[in-house]
Amino acid sequence: MRRPWIVGVLLAGLLLGACGDPASGPEQSPPDPALPTAARSPTTTTRQRPATSPTASTPANALAKAAPTVVYLGDSLAMESQKVLGQSLREKVNARYTSAPYSGTTLCDYLEGTGKRSLVPPADKAAALVRSLRPDFVVLQFWGNSWGYTPCMDGVTYDKQPATYFKRYEADMKRLTEQIADAGGAQRPRIVWVTQGPDPITPDRVRTVNALYEARAAASHDLLADAGRTVSPATARYTWAQYLPCTAYEREHPSYCTEPDRDRTALHRNDDYLHFCLAPTTSTPKPCPVRSPGIVRITREITRVIADRVG
Repeated sequence: MRRPWIVGVLLAGLLLGACGDPASGPEQSPPDPALPTAARSPTTTTRQRPATSPTASTPANALAKAAPTVVYLGDSLAMESQKVLGQSLREKVNARYTSAPYSGTTLCDYLEGTGKRSLVPPADKAAALVRSLRPDFVVLQFWGNSWGYTPCMDGVTYDKQPATYFKRYEADMKRLTEQIADAGGAQRPRIVWVTQGPDPITPDRVRTVNALYEARAAASHDLLADAGRTVSPATARYTWAQYLPCTAYEREHPSYCTEPDRDRTALHRNDDYLHFCLAPTTSTPKPCPVRSPGIVRITREITRVIADRVG
C-alpha cells in the first residue's frame, strides 16, 4: 500500500468523524436566499416530530400529495445537509420533516438488532422512526463507510476485503429495506437512495456503491436520487473536482457562485475533499453553518425526486 494512500485514508477518517461547522459559528445554517427564512429543519439532538400524523383511514397517495412526511437518515454528509434539505422540502412540497443523521455511521447502524455495536440509539433506528412517524419517504444518504469506524461493520473494510465489503454492504441494504417495509406495513414508505459524488482516493468503490444503490432501488421499487451527479463534472461522473462551473441557479443566486469572475463555484474546502460544507470541520458534528453550493446541489436533487412523486 502506498504511503500517500495511507495518509489520505487517515485524513478521511478524521473528516468522517466531524462535520463542517466552526466552533464559534452559528448553531443554525443561514437560509437559502431563494427559500423562506421561516423554514428550518430540526437537528439531531433537538429533533421535532411532525405536528400531525397520518391516520389509518387516510390513503397514502392522498397524504403524500397533501403534505408528505419525510425522514432523512445518514452519515456526516447528511449531518451537514439536514437543515438545507428540510428547508427545501418544506418550501417545495410542504413536507413534514424529521432528520436523524449520525456522523461516522453506515447502513448497519440504522438496523434494529445491532445493539451496542451501533452508533445510532434504538429510538432513531430506521424502523423505529417509521413506526413512530409513519413517513411517506425515507431518504438514505451514506457515503459508504469503508474503513471500519463503526463496530457494526465487524471490522470489514474496503481496503483489506473489497469483495467482502461490497457483499456486506449489499446485504445491509436489503436488510434495511426489509426492516423499513415491515415497520411501514400497509403504509410502506418509499425509500430514496442518494448516490454519492466522486472520491479521489477510491473512485471505483464509490462507483460500485452507487451501482448497488441503483440496483436496490429497482429491486424494491424504490427511488434513486442521483445527487452525486450534481457535484461531478458533466463529462466525467467519477472524476473528483474541487470547483465546477456555476449552474443557472447559482448565477441567479450569486452567493452560491463563489467565483463569479471565473464562472465557477467551490464544492469543497482545500483541506476536506469529502464534505461539501465550506466551513472548517470540528470534532462536534453539526449542520453546516454557511452557504455551501455542493450542499444546495445535493439537496435540490433529493427534493426534485420527492416533488416529482408527490406531483
